[in-house]
Amino acid sequence: MANALVSIQIIPKTVNGEDVIPYVDRAIEVIAKSGVKYFVSPLETTMEGELDQLLLIIQDMNTAMIDMGSPKVISQVKIYFNPSGASMDKLTEKYR
Repeated sequence: MANALVSIQIIPKTVNGEDVIPYVDRAIEVIAKSGVKYFVSPLETTMEGELDQLLLIIQDMNTAMIDMGSPKVISQVKIYFNPSGASMDKLTEKYR
């Protein structure tokens, strides 16, 4: 069972003020390729998994932004850690 939920809003700087959506799409692609459970919302994406793995995914996301040409990146991250188990479904079940 997963022990963490991590939400990230990635904000890449673009060289000439280009649209950041292709960058955000690439960041979400990094998450998708990782195989962890995730949920995309309008302002952030939440991942479910082991904390150490999720932090490595964030590192990969930031690297992908730089590889695309972004000179710098801001990542706003929220972490919910529970060694007994963490689940997006469990935390939101009463709202569904």
